[in-house]
Amino acid sequence: MRQTVTITGRDVMLLKELGVAAALLLLCVQCLHGSALPAVSSYEFTAYRMQQYNLAQEKHGCRGAIVVAEARSADEPVLTRRCVIMKVQDFTTEKYWEAQKQNAAAILILLPKNISSFPHDTVQSFMVSESEALLKETLMPVYVVPEDEQLLYMYEEVKQAAATRTSSIIIRVLRSMVTATAFQILVSNNVPIKAITDNSVVTLEGVLPGAGEDIPTIVITAHYDSYGLAPWLSYGADSNGSGVTILLELARLFQKLYSSPRTRPPYHLMFSLTGGGKYNFLGTKRWIEENLDHAESSLLHDNVAFVLCLDTLANADELYMHVSRPPKPGTPMHSFIQHLEEVVSSIFPWVKVGLVHKKINLVESTVAWEHERYSLRRIPGFTLSHLEDPKSELRGSILDTMSQVDFRKMKRNGIIVAEALARYMYNLSDKGSPKDMQVFKGQMDFQDGRMSSLMSFLTSVPRATQLLDKEPSHILLVNSLEHEFKRYLQQVHRHNFRQDKRDPDITFFDQMDQPIVMYRVKPAAFDLFLGGCIAGYLGIVYYAIQNFGCLYTKLKAAVKSKHH
Repeated sequence: MRQTVTITGRDVMLLKELGVAAALLLLCVQCLHGSALPAVSSYEFTAYRMQQYNLAQEKHGCRGAIVVAEARSADEPVLTRRCVIMKVQDFTTEKYWEAQKQNAAAILILLPKNISSFPHDTVQSFMVSESEALLKETLMPVYVVPEDEQLLYMYEEVKQAAATRTSSIIIRVLRSMVTATAFQILVSNNVPIKAITDNSVVTLEGVLPGAGEDIPTIVITAHYDSYGLAPWLSYGADSNGSGVTILLELARLFQKLYSSPRTRPPYHLMFSLTGGGKYNFLGTKRWIEENLDHAESSLLHDNVAFVLCLDTLANADELYMHVSRPPKPGTPMHSFIQHLEEVVSSIFPWVKVGLVHKKINLVESTVAWEHERYSLRRIPGFTLSHLEDPKSELRGSILDTMSQVDFRKMKRNGIIVAEALARYMYNLSDKGSPKDMQVFKGQMDFQDGRMSSLMSFLTSVPRATQLLDKEPSHILLVNSLEHEFKRYLQQVHRHNFRQDKRDPDITFFDQMDQPIVMYRVKPAAFDLFLGGCIAGYLGIVYYAIQNFGCLYTKLKAAVKSKHH
């Protein structure tokens, strides 16, 4: 017998409600799937590998480059075969060694664009960890990359995932299945890392000839290269962009004094900008050897009064004079140091001045300061710096940017050097105090705009030694420094010192910048969970279609009873 079903207006409303509910269920499933980035979703960026070099038979930096690993926060308890993502504030010596201890696949450090907003303690802590990491070699790849939106998103995701490890195991599993995003980091360069031994180190020299014959020579020098965790991110503002800037201003100002016979002192003033300063002062070593051992005539052969090395002078209210042996009274260097102390006490009494004596240890294969290269050849010299410790982390860091520079203090230190030189060369001690007889003021003052422009130019590109003779922009920087020398000095020479490939002083390695791909995917457990949801939904729909009459009658009866 055939049964007729009559559908009323109320029934139509009921069917609409059922349709809306089913649609909402399907939409939830789709949203759940949409929250996962598709398996092909990826983001490519360039990261910069940690230093790798051999110096004096010692290996430094990371030996590895290839990374195929899942990203994890440094807060995770298990880091084995994982790529550890860190911000500057996360990178500590303890976490670095813990990652090595657990055989982490790699470390990726996110470098912020603006360092000036960071607390001093955070910057100091990073610099210390950075210098300690560079002391030894590691097989674990370490990369540094400037922050951007995508990388910060990844960092927050892995950080949040690490935070849930304090929750119950059920909550952690459910979160991993439903909401967690996995990040795969891939550096798949199949080309092996190669040694580079054909680097050349450039040293510039120029002279302001003094009045008279057989007169002494004063040498003013600074190294211009930079150093840090990653060569491509080493801008070296304070160390040693400050020393180079002060040297170039001294060249400009003393050129004015030397240009007139009336004010030309009885001293040759020799200026030198050396390369390889961050690697045992190799440029200085080769330049001294060139002048003393190979050149037929050189100012270094003759009467050198002293050598003044400028190193890291853009901050602090301390000035330290580093010597290999205390200068004897009556020597030119002792007299100059006395003049420098007089200038400080008279014009800048709040500045602390100290003499630091450190003997050269001939057993050690490296030297601490540039003046030690001269001391080894019995040429008197000292280094002027606001740093007391030669092993200070401030001498080599990727955080040594313009934010570390105090232009007022850098200018003050330049004036101190200039006034002390003038008092020594013109013998102004008997003519009045440094404050009453100040030479460098007015038209002879250090120019704020020029110093700022020089520092901006020097920090516009990284000045790591292994880059300076390879990249066009870096070669242009050295050419520009040579142009500055020719602008103010005479007898300008450019020395290109190439290494002996059979026995190089230093060996660098390639692949210092690498393309990295970050894949963003849901974990496999999510696919199983999503498949279960879809199967369940289809099962409910299939059951509803097969038993529509029965379900309709029951729903209609339930609605009637609700209204009654």
